[in-house]
Amino acid sequence: QAQLVESGGGLVPPGGPLRFSCAAPGFPFDNYVTAWFRQAPGKEREEVSCITHRAGSTHYADSVKDRFTISRDSATKMAYLQMNSLNPEDTGIYYCTADHTCRENPRYWGPGTQVTVSS
Repeated sequence: QAQLVESGGGLVPPGGPLRFSCAAPGFPFDNYVTAWFRQAPGKEREEVSCITHRAGSTHYADSVKDRFTISRDSATKMAYLQMNSLNPEDTGIYYCTADHTCRENPRYWGPGTQVTVSS
């Protein structure tokens, strides 16, 4: 059964780094783009970043540009989100997603992982 599973969440102090991993066992990884979304408390869900499966083109939300880096490895069916210079506004639940294109409401979602940026 195709599924997405995130890992790497936790508590991190402001300014610190964190790296998410997304495992996609049983997923036709090469046919899907992967994207990270987040749901911050009291805010609407937003796309953080997306990476295409063929050209490896990337897109970032303005709020995370130059701080976050998305990547993927088709051989291992893993996707990653490296987050640097975290601030409290980055707090929220982060989701790994997949679909045929980068879109507002991807078809496949992982269960999510919580990140809290606080001192």
